Amino acid sequence: MNLRDLVYGLYARRVEGRLDHDQVPKHIGVILDGNRRWAKASGGTTEQGHQAGAYKIEEFLGWCAETDVEVVTLWMLSTDNFDRPERELIPLLGIIEDTVRSLATDGRWRVHHVGTMDLLPDRTQAVLKEAEQATHANKGILVNVAVGYGGRQEIADAVRSLILDHADKGTSLEDVAESVDVDLISKHLYTRGQPDPDLVIRTSGEQRLSGFMLWQSAHSEYYFCEVFWPAFRKVDFLRALRDYAARHRRYGG
Repeated sequence: MNLRDLVYGLYARRVEGRLDHDQVPKHIGVILDGNRRWAKASGGTTEQGHQAGAYKIEEFLGWCAETDVEVVTLWMLSTDNFDRPERELIPLLGIIEDTVRSLATDGRWRVHHVGTMDLLPDRTQAVLKEAEQATHANKGILVNVAVGYGGRQEIADAVRSLILDHADKGTSLEDVAESVDVDLISKHLYTRGQPDPDLVIRTSGEQRLSGFMLWQSAHSEYYFCEVFWPAFRKVDFLRALRDYAARHRRYGG
């Protein structure tokens, strides 16, 4: 361990010691950004960057478990990412599949897919479904793996699901329109039944949501971190929690 690591370790313990666990967010959403730029800066390949980012996930979930977080949503693949060339997309999907399998076999997490299955290859769909089925009885953190996810797509899918649900019941379009409200749409989101994210973290210095949990994050707090996702450290995580705890959430009041 070098001097820099020692200093960071001491600082992390100091921040953690002052952390009020009653003020910890119960649901954290994470935009895992910067894998490719981290790889470029370190002289690696894009695939190595994605792999390094995947390795960071279980470490991050361990930090969340230590601080009483209950739900984590990880944006691993957006609907926009399907525009990337196959030479990047195919290895990335393989890394995601391996990561989801690892989360499922860990035994600590409940894995839940959020996103559009129809856009994903059959193999990826099967991995996501098997992970969810295998972990549904686990008692640990609920881990939403956002794969093939887009916030606008989620809202469109929710409205479609709502309409089809009423169509099956024989409800007229007029009655459907009359019944639509915020709560009804929420019941058809990918995250239905879950609390909305209290805190959304985005790494790599970008300060935008890019469509992440557009509906659910209406009252979320945001924390933008300069570091690339593969280099995200526990001290960065603790700083995000400290920053969150210092804010006064008004929910529009």
